[in-house]
Amino acid sequence: MDLFDSKKKFSEPIEMSDYLFSLERQLEGEKTEKNVYVARVTQLELEVQQLKKQLEELTKPAFLVAVVTELINESQVIVKSANGLEFLVELRPELGLLEVGERLTLNQRTLSVIGKLPSAKDMHVHSMEVIEKPKITFEQIGGLTDEIRELEEIVILPLLYPEKFDALGIEMPKGILLHGAPGTGKTLLAKAVANKANATFISLTGSQLVKKFIGEGARMVREMFALASQKKPSIIFIDELDAVGAARNDSINGDREVQRTLMQLLAEMDGFTEKNGVCVMAATNRLDIIDSALLRPGRFDRIIETPYPNEKARTKIFEIHSKKMNLNTGIDFTELSAKTEFFSGADIKAVCIEAALTSLRENKEKVSMNDFLKGIKKIKKEEKNENETKMFS
Repeated sequence: MDLFDSKKKFSEPIEMSDYLFSLERQLEGEKTEKNVYVARVTQLELEVQQLKKQLEELTKPAFLVAVVTELINESQVIVKSANGLEFLVELRPELGLLEVGERLTLNQRTLSVIGKLPSAKDMHVHSMEVIEKPKITFEQIGGLTDEIRELEEIVILPLLYPEKFDALGIEMPKGILLHGAPGTGKTLLAKAVANKANATFISLTGSQLVKKFIGEGARMVREMFALASQKKPSIIFIDELDAVGAARNDSINGDREVQRTLMQLLAEMDGFTEKNGVCVMAATNRLDIIDSALLRPGRFDRIIETPYPNEKARTKIFEIHSKKMNLNTGIDFTELSAKTEFFSGADIKAVCIEAALTSLRENKEKVSMNDFLKGIKKIKKEEKNENETKMFS
């Protein structure tokens, strides 16, 4: 045996062990790859199941919505669908007792009852409700002493002490209409009334009741009065009543829908005689165009004017709006009042704000009498320009 053959014999076991080691590593790699593929297949199966579920939901037919119109017995009712067709359907025991007017969902093919739906509510109406009572009080309103006293007698007393009106044998007023120039405190009075009466305050403007589609405005009026009845004692306040309560005419255009809303408002005000604890307040700048049907007793029983404040009232308003301001000594509110004839409460508030801005502009720490005079001059100038614009427009 030569030397080469002896070396070959000794190297064969070493090569075999290397070969076996490589096979083992290859096997481990294939096992790892198999596990990855198995995990991927499992993931794909889950995705397929989710897609099948989504596909079933997308292809599922929609349910019919119907309203119960008549109760036959405990297991049968007559329902009316949106297209006007009526059906006699069977009820499942777990649905419980139903009432006329409740909404149900029906299977399109078999018309079997699937379940009950909550009552339909207009979210626009429910968004009008002020959960917390307004923070405006009568002490924050300058002047209008007689108007405040009248509102306390005809609104607050009936809401707080209805038994006194029952003892006298009279009904509380249904509605109060506030009218006057802009900025004379109509909205403030309504908020102060709701504050003192501790009542739910439902506030909206007349333009919110003017809707595009037929019957939508009238439906909002019905929902509004229904909400007020549930939340009583409550006050419904309609600002800018002339937007929906203007005198009716023979127009054949879009005003017809406004007139339908007005007629629904008249019907609701006539129909809640027994609903003690609900009062309707409204405000307008244009009493001359309000429909006469709204102004008769039994609807708006009291019509209260909010005039421009007199000199004494203007002094009080100046004191109210400047109460939190950092003022110099020697400011004469009586003199300021004398210089603001025919100013509304909103105008006087604007004067106080302008005086504070003037002081800030001049980098002063306190508001002086001269700042108030500059504010009066500027507000008068703005009103003059506004009147001239209206005259030539």
